[in-house]
Amino acid sequence: MSEGRLVYGFHAVMARLRQRADSVREVYLDSGREDARARSLLALARERGVRVQQIPGERIDGMLPGVRHQGAACVVSADERAPHLDDILDDLTEAPLLLVLDGVQDPHNLGACLRSAAAMGVHAVVAPKDRAVGITPVVEKVASGAVETVPYIMITNLARTLNELRERDLLVVGLAGDGDTPLEDAALGGALALVLGAEGTGLRRLTRERCDVLANIPIGGGIESLNVSVATGICLYEACRQRRAVAPGKLVGKP
Repeated sequence: MSEGRLVYGFHAVMARLRQRADSVREVYLDSGREDARARSLLALARERGVRVQQIPGERIDGMLPGVRHQGAACVVSADERAPHLDDILDDLTEAPLLLVLDGVQDPHNLGACLRSAAAMGVHAVVAPKDRAVGITPVVEKVASGAVETVPYIMITNLARTLNELRERDLLVVGLAGDGDTPLEDAALGGALALVLGAEGTGLRRLTRERCDVLANIPIGGGIESLNVSVATGICLYEACRQRRAVAPGKLVGKP
């Protein structure tokens, strides 16, 4: 197998081929699959000039033990250049919408957050390098192609980065169960960084101190808190709703 990291699942592999085929070194396809989905992947890889190995599904099982790969995987370059947050912000022609995740460690949660971020037009997802999960095959599978469309930027010092965002006139809104502002009352229609905390522990103290607003999602039904990926979807939708009110008819994140 070529050096690099593995991406698996039909949706993730096809998204990678569509968006960044130059980073794909090789595709592996279960030789036992002859359905329409397998034919579409094969045709796309050939169209993009990427080599395909049709091999027994057992061999793919060996490459990716214990995961549901669906009979499709690819090797992508391990030395891809990570995007820089300043470059992304400098190139925008609209108010930035960022999602900041303070220490999310579950790859399923991160994948779901990235998928919501892509759907809601987020320009970048930011996370600290310490105590946070990076992009793994599980993340890519759950994200269903969102890894290819939303930059995931891991930074060294989250508190400093939040200060820099405030200096760029982004409103930094943290989500906390004890936040004093209901989410719908927070001003989310402009340049915005939404900050959500880790599973169980929430926002760290230094992160909270650098938020301009601490908002809460009013919930009932005897539920004390929401999963971080669920809360992310709710917050991003509310931000999109307010941004559309500012610019009617414009899909957030699409110039």
